[in-house]
Amino acid sequence: MIKIKKDVVVIGGGPAGLAAAAKVYDNGIKDVMLLERDFELGGILPQCIHNGFGLHHFGEELTGPEYSQRFENKVEERDIEVKLDTMVLDVTADKKIFAMNKDQGAMEIQAKAVILAMGCRERTAGAIGIPGTRPAGVLTAGTAQRFTNIEGYVPGKKVVILGSGDIGLIMARRMRLEGADVKAVCEILPYTGGLTRNVVQCLEDYDIPLMLNHTVTKIIGNDRLEAVEITEVDENMKPIPETSEIVEADTLLLSVGLIPENELSKKADVVLDDRTGGPIVNEGRETNIDGIFACGNVLHVHDLVDWVTEESEIAGEWTAKYVKGDYKRSEQKMNVKAGENVAYVIPQSIELDAEDRKRIPLYMRVDKPLQAVDIILYADGEKLYSFSEPFAKPGEMISVPLAQKTLDDLDEVSEIRVDIIEKEEE
Repeated sequence: MIKIKKDVVVIGGGPAGLAAAAKVYDNGIKDVMLLERDFELGGILPQCIHNGFGLHHFGEELTGPEYSQRFENKVEERDIEVKLDTMVLDVTADKKIFAMNKDQGAMEIQAKAVILAMGCRERTAGAIGIPGTRPAGVLTAGTAQRFTNIEGYVPGKKVVILGSGDIGLIMARRMRLEGADVKAVCEILPYTGGLTRNVVQCLEDYDIPLMLNHTVTKIIGNDRLEAVEITEVDENMKPIPETSEIVEADTLLLSVGLIPENELSKKADVVLDDRTGGPIVNEGRETNIDGIFACGNVLHVHDLVDWVTEESEIAGEWTAKYVKGDYKRSEQKMNVKAGENVAYVIPQSIELDAEDRKRIPLYMRVDKPLQAVDIILYADGEKLYSFSEPFAKPGEMISVPLAQKTLDDLDEVSEIRVDIIEKEEE
């Protein structure tokens, strides 16, 4: 087994890993290694050929491959060591990484700091337990996207999509552009799970039906999918049998949620948050294990890659501070709590005596759609400040900045809580 020592090892070569690796380098730590199990960098972005990326970070509209290429160029320009086709098998709490590839075989890499950037995976038909047979033609939306945009295969001609996540919405449009008959997008909830712009641009602009409060209750077919049963659900999301209808289809695409890819995190004894499925972190994106940081969709699922970049650069900056000895975990911290109507908040804690602190953005989502809301921050139960937004949706992340001056006044505070509430009608 080859033994290697590195200052920083980044696990994952998607948008999070690329941005974090470049930021570590730019903050003075040059001995960086990036490990990626695929044959190319970019993660999911090379197959996302639609535009809409980069509006926040670059101030211009890019496709997924264009966005990815900008960060791949950053890594290449900095001569950061990259190992492709490399599978990470284990990560330990003392920051040893065990990995393998066909060129070097087994490797044991001792790092001073580790950045977890493994991304997320899609829920499958088995994960949601749809009754019926197991014919060909039942795919996750991301798999269908790769087949269509990278491999050049259209998965079917008569398509039903279950779930209104962004990938599902985008693939509804993509299948229509490839000539498929997209029968409907079914969503078990009374609201969509994707961005508003994707509902408009991918469904409404192409007259693709959106069936809210509906789900697929049966898969029909032997060798190949022949049809699906679609049923309306009640307020408890229980199917209403008399509303069932059989819809002819040769393809069912699933867009039923993403799961942070944290098997390696668990091996390193990283504590996970039940709400996000990702690690519990402080404002530097450091986990409960000293020197192990996390960012991107492995931490929590993002709707925009621009937010992934912003967060990953935070992780990269603080990782560099850790390696240089400019940052150590504080015994004094302030917990950040998700309050009324808030599904989760990242980070879950803030170190009160961290040096060189700037503004700290809090990332959060609501757990249901709300109109005309007040976003209110409390410090140990006392109102800190608030501001208003015209709406809040679960599919669209909210960023709330905590200014440095505000943080400097909170030395004795043990908890920040965020509530998002609808305004009372006048």
